Amino acid sequence: MDLLTPAVAPPDDGLAHAIRVAGRAQHEIRLRHGLPARSTAWMRCSELLADLPGWADRVAAWLRARYGEAPDRVVVGYLLSWYLTVPAQAAAVLFHTSRRVPTLLRPDDLAVRFGTDGPRPAETALLGDAFACRADDPAARHPAATPVPDDTTLAAVVRGHYAAHAARFLTALGDALGERIRVGRHTMWAAATDALDGAFWRAGQYCGNESAGVANAALVLPAALPPFTSASTLRPATDSTDPWTRRRESCCFHYVLRSGLGPCATCPRVCAR
Repeated sequence: MDLLTPAVAPPDDGLAHAIRVAGRAQHEIRLRHGLPARSTAWMRCSELLADLPGWADRVAAWLRARYGEAPDRVVVGYLLSWYLTVPAQAAAVLFHTSRRVPTLLRPDDLAVRFGTDGPRPAETALLGDAFACRADDPAARHPAATPVPDDTTLAAVVRGHYAAHAARFLTALGDALGERIRVGRHTMWAAATDALDGAFWRAGQYCGNESAGVANAALVLPAALPPFTSASTLRPATDSTDPWTRRRESCCFHYVLRSGLGPCATCPRVCAR
């Protein structure tokens, strides 16, 4: 190529462009647009929902290999956190980096690839093209775009689509494992609240602007809006070297293991409101 020829910027193809921007901004949240050709390592979230007993068995086997035991409460705690983080982080990192968020966030619209070190999703793929963005976004006229007037409205889009996806998962979890897990509706939605609040916090941390992530979490969870169980609980830390902390709404039940770890510092069992 002629060195005097200016580099051509990649086209702004809407959501796919936003995913590339998110990938350049950080490396911890692994997100892609579409599935690679001839790959058998991926599973749509809808397929995962249809195989929740099988996934629970794989999580239990992983826990036994790692800790020597796999109480049902710990298995369900991991399932809740790991699954709900998938749609939450996909939306959070895109909101943080480009203010473009997928409007197709159903279980059929997301796929996951599991890591080689256990049954935890390691990468997420968005399979649709539709997205919402601010009206002043250069991509607002994209055929797949739904322009909205401001960040508050865009945050409501995130909240609504995430809540719909979480509801599908929580219903499937109760239907598939209800007799085994015996976890109530409030506990489930508390876990969904934690996953969403934590995803925006991590997006800020990973992208180098934690305070912006905290502010975004407050936009998406400004109050205890049903079905969520609280507003964002992120707050300045007073007894830590970290600038921010939060109080979890749910318990991961990791303390049940006989490993002597005890409750997490942000667990509602030990952390004051």
